[in-house]
Amino acid sequence: MPVPDSKAGAKKPRHSRDAFFLATIVVVGGIVACLRILVFQPFNIPSGSMVPTLVPGDYVLVSKISYGYGPYSLPLAVGGLSRRIPGGWLPQRGDVVVFQASGKTPVDFIKRVVGLPGDRIQLAKNVLSINGVAVPRQRIGDEAVEGSSQRATRYRETLPNGVSYRTLVLNDNGVLANTPQYTVPAGKYFVLGDNRDNSVDSRMLNQVGYVPAENLIGRAEFIVFSSNHGVRWDRLFQVVR
Repeated sequence: MPVPDSKAGAKKPRHSRDAFFLATIVVVGGIVACLRILVFQPFNIPSGSMVPTLVPGDYVLVSKISYGYGPYSLPLAVGGLSRRIPGGWLPQRGDVVVFQASGKTPVDFIKRVVGLPGDRIQLAKNVLSINGVAVPRQRIGDEAVEGSSQRATRYRETLPNGVSYRTLVLNDNGVLANTPQYTVPAGKYFVLGDNRDNSVDSRMLNQVGYVPAENLIGRAEFIVFSSNHGVRWDRLFQVVR
């Protein structure tokens, strides 16, 4: 009769299991880090400049591969590049983009692209015109402005390529509501906040101005979390449009 192997059925040494779990954590952490660096980046909405599309407390996932890579989307890997790689993907009108504004202090902004290179952009009483043609907008309602007795108007604006989104307007006679005509330079984009009376954007040439393609970080895709004294469950996983 064969003698039973005394080692059969013995438990795996604890140090082997610990090494396996540690290796798993390292691998998973490496995958998450690679995704964070190369594919997606979370971005917190700090202000109301994109209301009603995005509100303070929203966290959006930004696709870094939508327009290729540049010095601001991969600062450690491609620092010093003067243009994006690969170069075939370009922003379209209506895209909500995250970018770094040119200046001494690096600041990330999130706005909507309305003007492409060569476009002529102007606002008159908050009506956006592209290349001399007014962009259609439809009034869809009013709402109270928090902390004020004023009421703001919501519109649905539809760009020439069919992209439709909501804007918020407080005063059609404000400083930002009436602008000169801007001609977007080659390789740059004109961006606006959806909250038209409360947004620092391309209308302010000394603060944001035209956005160079190399300053783009990525395109906002969807809301992954939202909180304001509690989770806003109705906003989770909404696509950013």
